[in-house]
Amino acid sequence: MDAKLYGGAYLTSFVDAVLDNLTSILEEDDSFLERNNLLERLQTCLYDVVPVLDDAELKQFTNKRVKKWLVDLQDALYMADDLLDEISTIAAIDVTQRDPGNSSSWSGVVDWYIQDNGNMEKIVGKLESVVRHKHSLGLEKSAKVDMSWRIPSTSLIVSSDIFGRDKDKEEIIKLLLDDTRHVESPVTVIPIVGMGGIGKTTLAQLVYSDVQVVEKFDTRVWVCVAENSDPVHVTRTIIAALDSRPCSMDNFDFLQSDLKKKLTGKTFLIVLDDVLHDQRDTWEDFLKPFRDGNTVSKILLTTRSEKVASVFAAPNRHYQLSLLSNEYCWSVFLKHSCISTNSEQYATLEPIGKKIVAKCKGLPLAVKTLGGILRNKYNVRDWENILESEIWELPEDESKIVPALRVSYHYLPSHLKRCFVYCSLYPQDYQFDKDELILLWMAEGLLQPIGNNALEDIGFAYFDELVARSFFQFSSAGAGLFVMHDLMHDLATFFAGKFLSRVDEFGNPHMADSKTRHLSYWDPISRFLEAYKGAIYMRTFLRVHVQSNYIECDFWRQQLKCLRVLSFRHFEILSLPDSIGELIHLRYLDLSYTSIVTLPESLCRLYNLQTLKLTDCKELEMLPNRMQDLVNLRHLDITGADSLKEMPKGMSNLKHLNFLTRYIVGKQVENGIRELGALDDLHGSLCISKLENVNDCGEALEAKMGNKKHIIILDLKWLREDDAVGVDISDDEFLAVFAAFPAYAAFPVSAEESYTVDVEKERDILEKLQPHRNLKELSIYRYRGETFPDWLGLPCYSNMTKLILFVCKNCRQVPSLGQLPSLQRLVIWGVDGLERIGGEFYNNAELSHQGTPFRSLQTLAFGRMPRWREWHIPKEFDGFPKLKRLLIFKCPVLSGDLPAHLPALEELDIRECPEMDSFGEECLPPSLTTLRIYNCQKVERWITSKGLQSEGLTHLSLREWNEVKSFPREGCLPASLKSLHLSSFSNLETLDCKGLHQLTSLQNIKIEYCRMLENITQQNLPASISKLHITGNCRLWSKLEKMNDPRIQLDTDGTKRDKGLQLHSSQELMPIHSDEFTILFPSEKEPGSFIPSVFFYSWTFHHATCQLLKNSCPIGVAKMQFTIPMLVSKSNHKLVSKLNFPLATKSMKEDLLQQCLVSIEGIEISDISLSFFALDSNSKSKFDGTKSYSGSYANS
Repeated sequence: MDAKLYGGAYLTSFVDAVLDNLTSILEEDDSFLERNNLLERLQTCLYDVVPVLDDAELKQFTNKRVKKWLVDLQDALYMADDLLDEISTIAAIDVTQRDPGNSSSWSGVVDWYIQDNGNMEKIVGKLESVVRHKHSLGLEKSAKVDMSWRIPSTSLIVSSDIFGRDKDKEEIIKLLLDDTRHVESPVTVIPIVGMGGIGKTTLAQLVYSDVQVVEKFDTRVWVCVAENSDPVHVTRTIIAALDSRPCSMDNFDFLQSDLKKKLTGKTFLIVLDDVLHDQRDTWEDFLKPFRDGNTVSKILLTTRSEKVASVFAAPNRHYQLSLLSNEYCWSVFLKHSCISTNSEQYATLEPIGKKIVAKCKGLPLAVKTLGGILRNKYNVRDWENILESEIWELPEDESKIVPALRVSYHYLPSHLKRCFVYCSLYPQDYQFDKDELILLWMAEGLLQPIGNNALEDIGFAYFDELVARSFFQFSSAGAGLFVMHDLMHDLATFFAGKFLSRVDEFGNPHMADSKTRHLSYWDPISRFLEAYKGAIYMRTFLRVHVQSNYIECDFWRQQLKCLRVLSFRHFEILSLPDSIGELIHLRYLDLSYTSIVTLPESLCRLYNLQTLKLTDCKELEMLPNRMQDLVNLRHLDITGADSLKEMPKGMSNLKHLNFLTRYIVGKQVENGIRELGALDDLHGSLCISKLENVNDCGEALEAKMGNKKHIIILDLKWLREDDAVGVDISDDEFLAVFAAFPAYAAFPVSAEESYTVDVEKERDILEKLQPHRNLKELSIYRYRGETFPDWLGLPCYSNMTKLILFVCKNCRQVPSLGQLPSLQRLVIWGVDGLERIGGEFYNNAELSHQGTPFRSLQTLAFGRMPRWREWHIPKEFDGFPKLKRLLIFKCPVLSGDLPAHLPALEELDIRECPEMDSFGEECLPPSLTTLRIYNCQKVERWITSKGLQSEGLTHLSLREWNEVKSFPREGCLPASLKSLHLSSFSNLETLDCKGLHQLTSLQNIKIEYCRMLENITQQNLPASISKLHITGNCRLWSKLEKMNDPRIQLDTDGTKRDKGLQLHSSQELMPIHSDEFTILFPSEKEPGSFIPSVFFYSWTFHHATCQLLKNSCPIGVAKMQFTIPMLVSKSNHKLVSKLNFPLATKSMKEDLLQQCLVSIEGIEISDISLSFFALDSNSKSKFDGTKSYSGSYANS
């Protein structure tokens, strides 16, 4: 992109945008200005005000009248912009959608609107009045500061080098590794104290990721403590991080109990970044769960306040972070300005730059930001402009904005200023999603069109520029996420003024008025309604929190007609009113994670709509019929809207569609796969489902998949309506699917098909769906042909890194994939007809040159192939040179050895392959660190007889070994082992400590559900072991308790052994029905049992249901826990997963049940875990582990 960026006033780009809108109207008819005096006056006004904006922006800091003038001007510009947008929208809407009395010509509609609308005179008059005052304020035309350069087309230069903090890092690590326990604190807390922007967070990140720290602490959690976060929020965040899923509990006692359980006995490091509040009592309560961790556990926090630090630790244990020296600041500056010390201009620029650095007064953030402003700038005058800027000398006001950051903002191009300030809508420490933010900038009109570049690409350039200038920073929370330093957030909030407002979670709502245009919301809805009452011209209603809320969806009907961004994300709404069609300015609508069932047809009157987000709208059954009228739609996200049956007709009319997550092929020509043919501008990922509705290869060819060069991720799915749901592979490091299979193991991969498939037609269809060569990831689901087309595996797909072949049950051989040069991850799953993998897998016979097979492959996974017998490896085979992970699951007749030469293999996982003979002599290379063997009888015998000889093996997990009675024997396992996990050894009787004592590196042992285990050969564990964790009842309990070893942790399915719990069970079930679901509870005839296991997804527990549970559950429920490991469509009513709910005996009081269930009312279960505990500590009730019972939905 060839573009120039100019430093300029905040409002300059706004005026330019309004002028562009006006120009687009005037260009439709050359005589407009002659006929419409108001349009001419508006144009004159806009041109007159531009030259003085730079002067006004500078003088506003010293002249309050100028500041007010800018506020009035911005208010008038908003009104003019809304007016012009309304004119152009009404005129552009198709003639069939206009009122019958309106003229059909474009210019006629504009003439009619101007004459009929009395507001235009008022708006133009107001703007003229404001502009006239520029003379009385002494505003002058100022020379534009040209800070132009080309937007770089290369990737961002992001420095990973930190200057001047090596000593600080060493000191902090020394404190963390010190095992001394301070008696005055329940846990050792190390506060890093220093002013904002000094580098506290950066230092903490360096320490957190250091190898010594990683090895020291087996549990590490990073919590970014938001500006208004309280200990409840922080505790919930820690639990969510430990569980790797959201936590929605609000009860502080429950939260603390849960956290205590998770941390007990563990060596943990918790980092609390940017703690601002100093409520001593509250934080002391917060620290209670940390008392039971290992004595070497630590909490590291960063704060600007000595007072806050003193709440957690004595002043003599605070680590004071000093300002960075000018020498190190100069190194930081050079790194971010990208100025070469070998350049001709360096000698001239160096003295100027060092003076600029000195003005930053040791703050690395300020240095980085100013370095970014001068990035690749060699013009001496540009550097002198920064050094001599008047901004340095402005008096500080109540905002306390760092002068260096004011200078950085001042020299930011005008359009970037508006994008940056818009981010003040979000709370401090918010994790920004780059793609999402760009959609919002686009909806707000903040992206200036440049040539033929897509608006999304322009947005990416804007964002990258702000990152390069350090206005954003990369987040450690995940790829694609960014954070804004709190000083930068303060800067954005300062310049936002009253036009952008946040309703914060804990503070008082900032009362909005008629000037408020953008409002974000975090609070309970009642407080929002209180806050927004005066904001009659509001453009933005944005949700920035995930907690559910209820709202009347037609709240805009009386006044909020100017909305451009509307988010009901996570709201409890079931429908939208027809009045949604009145919001003609609306460009962004987010209904994600709602229970909405249908969308009104009036939605299709939203001519300007660019973004429609319907993520995880599980109940949504159809899209509006007239979707084709949304001709400006660019982004349609229906990910997880699993109830949608087909696409509406005429999707090919959406020529501007840039992003479409899924296309559901319909049975009619108007919504068939042909409609994709016109959508060549699609970007990113695309899933095409219900390909069984494609009639022939001609239809598939008309989809023109080969033309879609911007699609980099493609899913092709054949899915009949009667297929089992829930069988899918997550894109989230898909090996997790194989690592924990409870949800998948419950179902067959595919049902027996009772109809005839034309396998040749199926192959021809897939042949004609050949994608563009730019594709990076491809998944093929439930393909019904016998062979794959020739294009799959061609080396011309040089960018392809991931390939999944899933449940292709008719296929009898795998395609030739070995010559894909960049393939890194390959999954072949459910290929039922496959019996042999041979040479065709590695080489393509049609290629004249054959490279090293699978030269880039790092992960290979096979699963559920019932007929696969042989994996043939050619002699002197040199393939898989980079393979790190190999996983084979449920291949019951696969025999022989694994490939013998895998030089890079780090992780090997074999499950339920009973006929596999052994690893082969060379199959366990020195690189192997992790080995899992589950229910593989022949491999079990091979290991127990010959032992494992792998010098690099550190983690070993064995499950369902049924022949072993004593383990491990001497010499059976390598001495390098650090972690040993044994599960479901049905006949294991003896834990052989002699064998364990040979494992000199062993630190952790976990034993699960080995009920016959009753002996331990010695009375002491090896000294190297830090923890022996036994879950599930076994006969060894009493002996282990007598050892009185603090390293031993005994649990019965998560319930601590020290509660005195023993075994009882019952298998007689008592059903409880409601209008929503059925739970099968154990009968109360037996003294002890547990709630059967059922799966809930997107159910709301209403009062009637809660009452039913209260009246019908067995007396004395001790624990209820709902955990959602998978997604499932409600409409299928199928049991998907099993969860255990232990029950106490009848002797426990009935009021405990009330305590358990009273909090359920009104809570929606959706990918979260909710636990309710009411265990009477004085009770001697007895438990009997857990078993699983079947439950079912009753929605019939």
